Amino acid sequence: MIFPTIDFAVFFLIVFSVNWLLRSRTGLWKAFMLAASYFFYGYWDWRFVGLLVASSIINHGAARGIAHARNIHIRRTLLTLAVTFNLATISFFKYALFFVEQSFWVATRLPRGADFDWWMGIFDAAGTIILPVGISFFTFQALSYVGDVYRRRMPPADSLLDFALYLAFFPQLVAGPIVRAAHLVYQLAKARQPDRIDVGRATFLILAGLFKKIVVANYLAAHIVDPVFSRPDLYGTWDTLFAVYAYAIQIYCDFSAYSDMAIGFCLLLGFHIPLNFDAPYLADSIQKFWRRWHMSLSFFLRDYLYIPLGGSRTKRAHGVYRNLMITFLLGGLWHGAGWTFIAWGALHGIYLCVERFQHQWAQRRGWQLEGWFPALWRRVWVWHLVCLSWLFFRGQSFADALEMLRALGRHAAPVEMLTVPVFIMVVVGYASQLLDGERCQRVWDTFTRWHPVWQGGVAAIILTVILGLGPQGVAPFIYFQF
Repeated sequence: MIFPTIDFAVFFLIVFSVNWLLRSRTGLWKAFMLAASYFFYGYWDWRFVGLLVASSIINHGAARGIAHARNIHIRRTLLTLAVTFNLATISFFKYALFFVEQSFWVATRLPRGADFDWWMGIFDAAGTIILPVGISFFTFQALSYVGDVYRRRMPPADSLLDFALYLAFFPQLVAGPIVRAAHLVYQLAKARQPDRIDVGRATFLILAGLFKKIVVANYLAAHIVDPVFSRPDLYGTWDTLFAVYAYAIQIYCDFSAYSDMAIGFCLLLGFHIPLNFDAPYLADSIQKFWRRWHMSLSFFLRDYLYIPLGGSRTKRAHGVYRNLMITFLLGGLWHGAGWTFIAWGALHGIYLCVERFQHQWAQRRGWQLEGWFPALWRRVWVWHLVCLSWLFFRGQSFADALEMLRALGRHAAPVEMLTVPVFIMVVVGYASQLLDGERCQRVWDTFTRWHPVWQGGVAAIILTVILGLGPQGVAPFIYFQF
């Protein structure tokens, strides 16, 4: 079920109404919301609802065992079992085929004489594996829950029902944000008050998300990104360059749109979840970019991987660089089972290592470049470094990415895909970052003070315009595959 569809509109209208009708009956409300969340997830494939149920039972059971165990060895054993279950689950569905493919590639290059028919049998079987939607997101939430209970940052949820609802809560289930249990479990345990609904912000975020997804992301995908990336050998410098720019805007508008709408729908139901994007392409360093892009994943990797590895506390510089590279290599692998994703993560790890070295080198010499021009130059530089890495993220193989790089040198090729509407849409998509964060608080505060009739009328007009500007049908969100 995709947000900008009639199916979801009907579903959410029912859930929204029942949500507030049952607010005084907490137990019944939780049961209804859990059933609604399972229905939302099972709308794609009911077979994987069992995976959510199993994850809820095992992780909550491990967390309660950790909380009540006095023996440190028992606590560590339960933590290890929970982490192993979560990593084994995600590894099977996301990486089994990749590992079999790599193993088969190695096996076929070994000396002849061995029978490798059994490799083919494994390959064929693995090729039928279906990736459950959003498995990376709810698995990371389960890991953070068990980890926080182990570190005594929070007690376990009061009941299995509370934790199951947290893990399956439908607005952010399939594409984030990755919400920590400490932030959401206790909200779900309390009755919501309808007079606390932030209608203005919720409406603003939902409409902004619809605009980013339907008008900008879908248009750029259809009119330049998909054609050029599918056949880069047919296009020249300007088409290729703006296809790369357009993809950077497309993936931002696509992913931030889902996050915006997820936050908006949560607000309408009475819950608050953290922001996931904050104008990332306006950052003047790669470090700041990662503090603004997919913030819930960035902070998860920082708190549960980078810092436990030693973070920047290690005495030797190479230790920090090692920790950065490990973190971003695994971050790239999180996005997908492929060498291109690993290369994408490696590039960002290298960017951060070089940036850190450069910053420390400049500090030792007392160099500080202040002013608007150095800041602008840094933003342009960061933008192009990020766009370069997107080549590998979007490409199906290294060959595709390298072909895109070669296409940048075909100056004589005619310009076909770079049209005025495409150029305008790239600019509009870049400017849409100004809708992130708290930048438009005055707008939604003003909207909240309006009479409900005026609110509904204005929202309906904006929605009609968005639907009129967008193409027929809505493509799935890019991050559904992760």
